[in-house]
Amino acid sequence: MKRISFFAMVAIVLFSACSGGSSKVEEKKEAGPFTGAKGEVKLMTLAPGHFHAALVQKLMYEQVDPVVHIYAPEGPEVEDHLLRIEGYNRRPDNPTSWESVVYKGPDYLQKMLSEKPGNVMVVAGNNAKKTEYILKAVEAGINVLSDKPMVISPDEFPKLEQAFRIAEEKGVLLYDIMTERYEVTTILQRELSKIPEVFGSLQNGSVDEPAVTKESVHHFFKYVSGSPLTRPPWYFDVKQQGDGIVDVTTHLVDLIQWEAFPEVPLKKEDIDIVSAKRWPTDLTS
Repeated sequence: MKRISFFAMVAIVLFSACSGGSSKVEEKKEAGPFTGAKGEVKLMTLAPGHFHAALVQKLMYEQVDPVVHIYAPEGPEVEDHLLRIEGYNRRPDNPTSWESVVYKGPDYLQKMLSEKPGNVMVVAGNNAKKTEYILKAVEAGINVLSDKPMVISPDEFPKLEQAFRIAEEKGVLLYDIMTERYEVTTILQRELSKIPEVFGSLQNGSVDEPAVTKESVHHFFKYVSGSPLTRPPWYFDVKQQGDGIVDVTTHLVDLIQWEAFPEVPLKKEDIDIVSAKRWPTDLTS
Protein backbone atom coordinates (compact mmCIF):
# COMPACT_ATOMS: atom_id res chain seq x y z
CA MET A 1 0.00 0.00 0.00
CA LYS A 2 1.20 3.51 -0.75
CA ARG A 3 2.38 5.36 2.36
CA ILE A 4 -0.03 8.00 3.56
CA SER A 5 0.87 11.10 5.57
CA PHE A 6 -1.71 12.48 7.97
CA PHE A 7 -1.39 15.76 9.82
CA ALA A 8 -3.27 14.70 12.90
CA MET A 9 -2.73 14.26 16.61
CA VAL A 10 -2.68 10.51 16.53
CA ALA A 11 -0.23 7.92 17.75
CA ILE A 12 0.76 5.02 15.52
CA VAL A 13 -0.19 2.54 18.20
CA LEU A 14 -3.73 3.84 18.49
CA PHE A 15 -4.40 3.95 14.77
CA SER A 16 -3.20 0.38 14.48
CA ALA A 17 -5.23 -0.74 17.47
CA CYS A 18 -8.41 0.59 15.91
CA SER A 19 -7.72 -0.85 12.49
CA GLY A 20 -6.65 -4.19 13.90
CA GLY A 21 -9.80 -4.54 15.95
CA SER A 22 -12.11 -3.60 13.12
CA SER A 23 -10.54 -5.82 10.48
CA LYS A 24 -10.47 -8.89 12.70
CA VAL A 25 -14.12 -8.51 13.55
CA GLU A 26 -15.14 -8.02 9.94
CA GLU A 27 -13.31 -11.22 9.00
CA LYS A 28 -15.19 -13.12 11.70
CA LYS A 29 -18.68 -11.84 10.96
CA GLU A 30 -19.81 -14.85 8.95
CA ALA A 31 -18.13 -17.46 11.13
CA GLY A 32 -18.74 -15.86 14.50
CA PRO A 33 -19.74 -17.70 17.66
CA PHE A 34 -23.26 -16.24 17.81
CA THR A 35 -26.38 -17.16 15.84
CA GLY A 36 -28.85 -14.50 17.02
CA ALA A 37 -30.71 -16.90 19.32
CA LYS A 38 -32.60 -15.52 22.29
CA GLY A 39 -30.42 -14.97 25.35
CA GLU A 40 -27.28 -16.50 23.83
CA VAL A 41 -25.11 -13.47 24.65
CA LYS A 42 -24.21 -13.68 28.34
CA LEU A 43 -22.39 -10.63 29.62
CA MET A 44 -19.66 -10.45 32.24
CA THR A 45 -18.59 -6.93 33.21
CA LEU A 46 -15.05 -6.66 34.55
CA ALA A 47 -13.90 -3.82 36.83
CA PRO A 48 -16.33 -1.17 35.51
CA GLY A 49 -14.55 2.15 36.08
CA HIS A 50 -15.97 4.08 33.13
CA PHE A 51 -19.61 4.86 32.43
CA HIS A 52 -19.37 3.21 29.01
CA ALA A 53 -19.63 -0.14 30.78
CA ALA A 54 -23.12 0.80 31.97
CA LEU A 55 -24.15 2.30 28.63
CA VAL A 56 -23.81 -1.17 27.10
CA GLN A 57 -26.89 -2.01 29.19
CA LYS A 58 -28.88 1.16 28.50
CA LEU A 59 -31.26 -0.89 26.34
CA MET A 60 -32.17 -4.56 26.32
CA TYR A 61 -31.97 -6.92 23.38
CA GLU A 62 -33.62 -10.29 22.93
CA GLN A 63 -30.29 -11.94 22.14
CA VAL A 64 -28.72 -10.73 25.41
CA ASP A 65 -29.42 -12.61 28.63
CA PRO A 66 -30.83 -10.25 31.32
CA VAL A 67 -28.53 -11.76 33.97
CA VAL A 68 -25.18 -9.94 33.99
CA HIS A 69 -22.27 -11.07 36.15
CA ILE A 70 -20.06 -8.28 37.49
CA TYR A 71 -16.54 -8.83 38.81
CA ALA A 72 -14.78 -5.89 40.41
CA PRO A 73 -12.68 -4.72 43.34
CA GLU A 74 -14.43 -3.06 46.26
CA GLY A 75 -14.84 0.68 45.88
CA PRO A 76 -16.93 3.56 44.57
CA GLU A 77 -16.47 2.66 40.89
CA VAL A 78 -18.43 -0.58 41.00
CA GLU A 79 -21.05 1.06 43.24
CA ASP A 80 -21.52 3.88 40.72
CA HIS A 81 -21.86 1.28 37.98
CA LEU A 82 -24.56 -0.59 39.87
CA LEU A 83 -26.45 2.65 40.52
CA ARG A 84 -26.50 3.40 36.79
CA ILE A 85 -27.85 -0.06 35.99
CA GLU A 86 -30.48 0.32 38.69
CA GLY A 87 -31.37 3.71 37.23
CA TYR A 88 -32.07 2.07 33.87
CA ASN A 89 -34.25 -0.51 35.62
CA ARG A 90 -36.26 2.17 37.44
CA ARG A 91 -36.67 4.82 34.76
CA PRO A 92 -40.30 5.52 33.84
CA ASP A 93 -39.80 5.32 30.07
CA ASN A 94 -38.77 1.99 28.61
CA PRO A 95 -37.24 0.58 31.82
CA THR A 96 -34.82 -2.32 31.61
CA SER A 97 -34.95 -5.47 33.74
CA TRP A 98 -31.31 -6.39 34.27
CA GLU A 99 -30.32 -8.77 37.05
CA SER A 100 -26.85 -8.08 38.44
CA VAL A 101 -24.87 -10.88 40.05
CA VAL A 102 -21.93 -9.18 41.74
CA TYR A 103 -18.59 -10.45 43.00
CA LYS A 104 -16.34 -7.93 44.76
CA GLY A 105 -12.82 -8.77 45.83
CA PRO A 106 -9.14 -8.30 44.97
CA ASP A 107 -9.11 -11.52 42.91
CA TYR A 108 -11.94 -10.34 40.62
CA LEU A 109 -10.09 -11.19 37.39
CA GLN A 110 -9.12 -14.69 38.50
CA LYS A 111 -12.65 -15.25 39.80
CA MET A 112 -14.20 -14.35 36.45
CA LEU A 113 -11.78 -16.57 34.54
CA SER A 114 -12.37 -19.55 36.83
CA GLU A 115 -16.16 -19.26 37.02
CA LYS A 116 -16.75 -17.99 33.47
CA PRO A 117 -20.55 -17.72 33.77
CA GLY A 118 -20.81 -15.75 30.52
CA ASN A 119 -19.36 -15.69 27.02
CA VAL A 120 -18.72 -11.95 26.51
CA MET A 121 -16.53 -9.78 28.72
CA VAL A 122 -17.39 -6.08 28.77
CA VAL A 123 -14.46 -3.94 29.91
CA ALA A 124 -14.43 -0.16 30.33
CA GLY A 125 -12.25 1.30 33.03
CA ASN A 126 -8.63 1.82 34.00
CA ASN A 127 -6.77 1.79 30.69
CA ALA A 128 -3.44 0.76 32.22
CA LYS A 129 -4.94 -2.65 33.05
CA LYS A 130 -7.22 -3.08 30.06
CA THR A 131 -4.79 -4.71 27.64
CA GLU A 132 -3.94 -7.40 30.20
CA TYR A 133 -7.65 -8.03 30.83
CA ILE A 134 -8.25 -8.44 27.09
CA LEU A 135 -5.38 -10.89 26.65
CA LYS A 136 -6.43 -13.03 29.63
CA ALA A 137 -10.02 -13.15 28.41
CA VAL A 138 -9.27 -14.31 24.86
CA GLU A 139 -6.78 -16.85 26.20
CA ALA A 140 -9.71 -18.28 28.19
CA GLY A 141 -11.88 -18.38 25.05
CA ILE A 142 -14.05 -15.43 26.09
CA ASN A 143 -15.37 -12.92 23.55
CA VAL A 144 -14.46 -9.32 24.38
CA LEU A 145 -16.38 -6.08 23.97
CA SER A 146 -13.85 -3.44 24.96
CA ASP A 147 -14.16 0.27 25.39
CA LYS A 148 -11.61 2.39 23.58
CA PRO A 149 -8.70 2.63 23.83
CA MET A 150 -7.57 -0.98 24.01
CA VAL A 151 -4.00 0.11 24.67
CA ILE A 152 -2.31 3.34 25.77
CA SER A 153 1.42 2.67 25.46
CA PRO A 154 3.77 1.26 22.81
CA ASP A 155 5.15 -1.20 25.37
CA GLU A 156 1.73 -2.82 25.72
CA PHE A 157 0.91 -2.89 22.01
CA PRO A 158 2.58 -6.27 21.29
CA LYS A 159 0.32 -7.74 23.97
CA LEU A 160 -2.73 -6.45 22.10
CA GLU A 161 -1.42 -7.86 18.82
CA GLN A 162 -0.99 -11.20 20.59
CA ALA A 163 -4.57 -11.00 21.84
CA PHE A 164 -5.89 -10.53 18.29
CA ARG A 165 -3.86 -13.51 17.06
CA ILE A 166 -5.18 -15.72 19.85
CA ALA A 167 -8.75 -14.52 19.30
CA GLU A 168 -8.51 -15.47 15.64
CA GLU A 169 -7.05 -18.87 16.47
CA LYS A 170 -9.76 -19.61 19.03
CA GLY A 171 -12.59 -18.20 16.92
CA VAL A 172 -13.68 -15.62 19.50
CA LEU A 173 -14.52 -11.98 18.87
CA LEU A 174 -12.37 -9.11 20.07
CA TYR A 175 -14.40 -6.02 19.35
CA ASP A 176 -14.09 -2.37 20.31
CA ILE A 177 -17.07 -0.22 21.26
CA MET A 178 -16.87 2.16 18.29
CA THR A 179 -20.35 3.64 18.57
CA GLU A 180 -19.68 6.50 16.16
CA ARG A 181 -19.82 4.03 13.27
CA TYR A 182 -23.51 3.50 14.01
CA GLU A 183 -24.54 7.16 14.10
CA VAL A 184 -26.82 7.83 11.13
CA THR A 185 -25.00 11.06 10.23
CA THR A 186 -21.69 9.18 10.14
CA ILE A 187 -23.17 6.41 8.01
CA LEU A 188 -24.56 8.97 5.54
CA GLN A 189 -21.22 10.78 5.40
CA ARG A 190 -19.45 7.52 4.61
CA GLU A 191 -21.92 6.57 1.88
CA LEU A 192 -21.76 10.01 0.28
CA SER A 193 -17.96 9.89 0.26
CA LYS A 194 -18.17 6.78 -1.94
CA ILE A 195 -19.96 8.70 -4.71
CA PRO A 196 -17.34 10.46 -6.90
CA GLU A 197 -19.96 12.80 -8.38
CA VAL A 198 -20.75 14.06 -4.88
CA PHE A 199 -17.48 13.77 -2.97
CA GLY A 200 -14.84 13.74 -5.66
CA SER A 201 -11.67 11.95 -4.61
CA LEU A 202 -9.47 12.06 -1.53
CA GLN A 203 -6.56 14.44 -2.06
CA ASN A 204 -2.95 13.97 -1.02
CA GLY A 205 -2.69 16.13 2.08
CA SER A 206 0.12 18.25 3.44
CA VAL A 207 0.98 19.90 6.74
CA ASP A 208 -0.53 23.17 5.55
CA GLU A 209 -3.54 21.60 3.83
CA PRO A 210 -4.42 18.20 5.33
CA ALA A 211 -6.70 15.98 3.28
CA VAL A 212 -8.85 15.11 6.31
CA THR A 213 -9.43 17.27 9.37
CA LYS A 214 -11.12 16.00 12.54
CA GLU A 215 -11.76 18.12 15.61
CA SER A 216 -13.35 17.41 18.97
CA VAL A 217 -13.55 18.96 22.43
CA HIS A 218 -13.70 16.61 25.40
CA HIS A 219 -15.00 17.69 28.80
CA PHE A 220 -13.95 16.43 32.20
CA PHE A 221 -17.42 17.25 33.48
CA LYS A 222 -20.53 16.02 31.73
CA TYR A 223 -23.96 14.55 32.34
CA VAL A 224 -24.52 10.85 31.62
CA SER A 225 -28.06 9.48 31.46
CA GLY A 226 -29.27 12.65 33.17
CA SER A 227 -26.84 12.54 36.11
CA PRO A 228 -23.55 14.42 36.66
CA LEU A 229 -20.51 12.26 36.02
CA THR A 230 -17.88 11.72 38.71
CA ARG A 231 -14.44 10.88 37.31
CA PRO A 232 -12.32 8.44 39.36
CA PRO A 233 -8.90 9.68 40.57
CA TRP A 234 -6.97 7.50 38.10
CA TYR A 235 -8.72 9.29 35.22
CA PHE A 236 -6.42 12.28 35.80
CA ASP A 237 -3.25 10.16 35.70
CA VAL A 238 -1.97 9.85 32.13
CA LYS A 239 -0.19 6.60 33.05
CA GLN A 240 -3.57 5.03 33.82
CA GLN A 241 -6.01 6.91 31.59
CA GLY A 242 -3.56 7.78 28.84
CA ASP A 243 -2.92 11.17 27.30
CA GLY A 244 -5.75 13.09 25.70
CA ILE A 245 -4.65 11.62 22.40
CA VAL A 246 -6.07 8.20 23.31
CA ASP A 247 -9.63 9.14 24.23
CA VAL A 248 -12.05 10.88 21.88
CA THR A 249 -9.28 11.00 19.30
CA THR A 250 -9.56 7.23 18.96
CA HIS A 251 -13.09 7.67 17.61
CA LEU A 252 -11.90 10.27 15.12
CA VAL A 253 -8.99 8.18 13.83
CA ASP A 254 -11.27 5.16 13.51
CA LEU A 255 -13.73 7.19 11.44
CA ILE A 256 -10.97 8.39 9.11
CA GLN A 257 -10.03 4.81 8.33
CA TRP A 258 -13.64 3.61 8.16
CA GLU A 259 -14.77 6.39 5.83
CA ALA A 260 -11.66 7.05 3.73
CA PHE A 261 -10.30 3.49 3.47
CA PRO A 262 -13.32 1.17 3.84
CA GLU A 263 -12.47 -2.53 4.19
CA VAL A 264 -8.72 -1.76 4.01
CA PRO A 265 -6.71 -2.89 7.06
CA LEU A 266 -3.90 -0.46 7.84
CA LYS A 267 -0.57 -1.34 9.43
CA LYS A 268 1.88 0.70 11.46
CA GLU A 269 4.10 0.90 8.40
CA ASP A 270 1.36 2.76 6.50
CA ILE A 271 1.45 5.72 8.89
CA ASP A 272 3.83 8.67 9.17
CA ILE A 273 3.57 11.11 12.07
CA VAL A 274 4.19 14.46 10.38
CA SER A 275 3.58 16.71 13.37
CA ALA A 276 2.07 16.47 16.84
CA LYS A 277 1.57 18.63 19.90
CA ARG A 278 0.62 17.82 23.48
CA TRP A 279 0.02 20.01 26.50
CA PRO A 280 -1.23 19.69 30.10
CA THR A 281 -4.70 20.60 31.29
CA ASP A 282 -4.53 22.69 34.45
CA LEU A 283 -7.13 21.86 37.08
CA THR A 284 -8.09 23.66 40.27
CA SER A 285 -9.45 22.03 43.40
